[in-house]
Amino acid sequence: MNRWQVRLEGSRESITVATPQAVVDGLRDGDWDTTDTVRGPGEQDWLPIEDHPIFAEAVAEMGPPPSEPPDETRLDMNPLIDVALVLLIFFILTTTYESLRRSIDLPPEPPTREGSQSVIVKAEDIKDRSFKVQIRMNGEKPIIQLENKLITVESLEREVAEFVKSTGRKELFAEIAPEVPWGIEAQLYDAAKGAGIHQIYWPKGK
Repeated sequence: MNRWQVRLEGSRESITVATPQAVVDGLRDGDWDTTDTVRGPGEQDWLPIEDHPIFAEAVAEMGPPPSEPPDETRLDMNPLIDVALVLLIFFILTTTYESLRRSIDLPPEPPTREGSQSVIVKAEDIKDRSFKVQIRMNGEKPIIQLENKLITVESLEREVAEFVKSTGRKELFAEIAPEVPWGIEAQLYDAAKGAGIHQIYWPKGK
């Protein structure tokens, strides 16, 4: 039987064509691929079309199969996700900081005279019932002075409590430099609250 047989890749059924040209025409028309197998008259083995010596030249002339063009309508979501995550982290940190500030009892405003003029309180005027805490920065290191004693941030709460207990003074005059981080200032307020201090004075402008 002088006919050619083509079998699709992975299939056991074959398609019979009359001539080798029909095989080539089928390749060009897309009826089968170069990886499909073919067997000619008198041949026992099936060979991929691209490996068969009769069709090797025709396959080479056809070149590789055209690749699909990139899908221009596909939206890359990775940059959008990155931006969304950065914004989410920013809002979480901002909300946490604002919640912390609202949860801390800030010292009350100084009392005012008749009208709107504020009363200026000096440490000397209240020295019998108050004590002074000064906080400033030396580079990145906070310098804390309780009256004439230098203390650390870690011992701030304990030192304030012991001073109040030993002296009975329940008013605090705080001198805090503008560059002192808010977290350290908050620790002073917490220490004062824990020691039972009912009044905190701080210089105007802080």
